[in-house]
Order: sequence, then C-alpha cells, then structure tokens
Amino acid sequence: MLRFADVAAAAERISGRVIRTPALPSDAVSRATGADVVLKLDNLQVTGAFKERGAANRLALLTDRERERGVIAMSAGNHAQAVARHARLANVGATIVMPKFTPITKVTRTASWGANVVLHGETLEQAAAHAEKLAAERGLVFVHPYDDDGVMAGQGTLALELLQEVPDLDALVIPVGGGGLLAGCATAAKAIKPNIAVYGVEVATYSAMAQRLAGEPVSVGGATIAEGIAVRDIGEKAFAIVRELDVEVLVVPEHIVEEAIGLLVEGAKVVAEGAGAACVGALLAYTEHFRDRRVGVAITGGNIDARILSNVLLRNLLRDGRLLRLHLQIPDRPGVLADIAGKIGDTGGNIIEVSHQRLFAASSVQAAELEVMVEARDPAHADTILEALEQAYVVRRI
Repeated sequence: MLRFADVAAAAERISGRVIRTPALPSDAVSRATGADVVLKLDNLQVTGAFKERGAANRLALLTDRERERGVIAMSAGNHAQAVARHARLANVGATIVMPKFTPITKVTRTASWGANVVLHGETLEQAAAHAEKLAAERGLVFVHPYDDDGVMAGQGTLALELLQEVPDLDALVIPVGGGGLLAGCATAAKAIKPNIAVYGVEVATYSAMAQRLAGEPVSVGGATIAEGIAVRDIGEKAFAIVRELDVEVLVVPEHIVEEAIGLLVEGAKVVAEGAGAACVGALLAYTEHFRDRRVGVAITGGNIDARILSNVLLRNLLRDGRLLRLHLQIPDRPGVLADIAGKIGDTGGNIIEVSHQRLFAASSVQAAELEVMVEARDPAHADTILEALEQAYVVRRI
C-alpha cells in the first residue's frame, strides 16, 4: 500500500518540474459556507490541473529502458496534457489515446506538447482498452491516470504542500474521479496529522466511490459539468487506501457544482472547471460538516470551456433572481415597447434581450407577446422591477 515516504520522495522528485501552487484564504467562500476556507489553487499549474503532479513523478521513475520504449496514456483531457508535457520535458516519446468525442481544444493542446494523439472509441473505457492494446503491441509503458503507485504518490504532494503551509487545518476536501488524488492526499494528510478529517467529493451522476464504500452496486452515468471526475471504474489500489483510511465521500448535486463555479468566479476571482469546483460545492451542500472549521479545499483544475462557463454564470444569475425572464401580453400599438423599457429603466433594471412576436403567438390581432430578459441587482430588486411592470401589463415570470 502507498506510504507517506512515497509521497515525500515524490515531492523531492518533482520539485522544479511542477508549480508549488499557492494556498490562499477565501473570504467569499468562507462567508458563503460558514467555514474558514483555504483554497489550494492547482488550477494554476502549467496545463491547468493537478494531474501534472502524478505524471511528473511517474515519468521520473522510468528506467532507462522504459524511457527508450516510450509511454502511452488514456485520457480525455487533463491527464493527457500532463503526460504529454512531462514526456516532452523528459525527452520521452508519448502516445495519448483520447475518445473521439474529446473537444478539439484538448486534442490540440495535448498534441502541442509533442505527443502522438490517437482518437479511438466513443467512451473512456473504449479508449483505455485501445491504449492497453497499443501498449502491448508496441512495448510502451502504460501510465494509468489514477490506479498507479507513482501517480498516486505524485498527486499526494498536493496535500503535503497544503499542510506544510497551513498546518492547523481541521479538514481536507478532495474531488474523486478514479480515486488516485484522494488516496494520495489522504495518505499524506493522515501521516502528517492523524486527526485531520479527509473528505472525498463526487458528483451525483458519477458516485462510484461512495457506492462501493457503502457496499452498493455501482450505477453511474448521465450528463455532468464535472466531466473530469465522471469515472465509472474507480482504481482498485485507490479504493483500498480510501477504505483503509476510513475516508468519507460526499455526493454533490449537479446544480450545486454550478453554484460553486459561480461563487469561485464572482467571489474568489478563481476560474475552475466543474471537477475543480466540486469541493466548494461540497462545502455549500454539507455546511454542517464544515461550519466553524478550518478547511483546506483542492481547486484541482481550471480547464473549462468559455462557452460553458458563460452558460453556468447565466444559469446562476437566473437561480439567484438576478436575471429575470419575463413574458408579457401587450397591446399592439405604438409606444408600448418604449413604455416598458422606460419602466424597467426607471427601476434600475438593465434589459439584456428582447423578443417581440406579433403574427403567430398573440391571442388577438390587436395584441402582441413580448419576452424580455432583465438584469437585476438582487432578488429584492427583481421584485421591484416586476411590480412596476404589473401595474400596467399582464406579466408572467418564466
């Protein structure tokens, strides 16, 4: 089983190869959750995610013969870029198998580090099977994304660094995909501070670790913004460590992960992908676990598509009542649109979008339907805007 000595050795081995990322207190997240929160910002690694730690350590452990053979990995994103980068830095040939659905930006970034990218399969499982087949055929060293001692030891350096900088933590919160990061961090944290509470975090659609710890059959699948931890088959080595160290795994609903992304962007000024924000989501969903405790939170990645980030922020504005979608039945006569815009403007609202339909949707030829999206300061301000419009028009909030 993985030992603390392995993590400590990995920290020395990868020093200078990966960034020792900052651990910063966050007033915004602390106020939102009732905990004293410190964010470990591994989204600031060169490739934007913690995966560099495990990749750097595993490649540094290669023998001369293995270096000559080259490495192969399977990933749809962060692990792919990490292995590609550190293989290039070590002058080792790298082949990365990625599913066909992988976004082109991730394929391009991986290839930009000099790796040979192979697109194969519709799922990660199919890509993994193909990678293992190529490894056997070509004599390549397979670098598993999470169920590998060298990788887990490297990932554990995140907790080692955090506790070196903030030794008075009461709890540590780590996202769970395949379990390698949680296993490595739990090993380090429990060795340094045996009484520290370590929590893993999964998203509701992919809670394989929580299900297995509970002795339940694994049933996962579905759309999630936390695709970085959307893993069906957790690592057996990682699972054994997590179970041995009695780590509790918390399951977070999808909308809470979206709220966490928004809180980090707006409050902490930190950009995180879904998997990277999941731990903040756990603090929001399980406040009773963390209130009045000093909590270290791993922000494990920041590789989020700009369009998805934009949509998440808009969805959060709708949930918070700061963005109003209104449907109005209005008379079809000159000046009505100006009157509505004036009422919204007089109350301090900001019109974002307008859709005006005369011909098909209205119940009468003398009427029209209007949909308007309005930005408000807060829910109370949104109510003020709505009340001003209701004095003259039939309004329905969508």
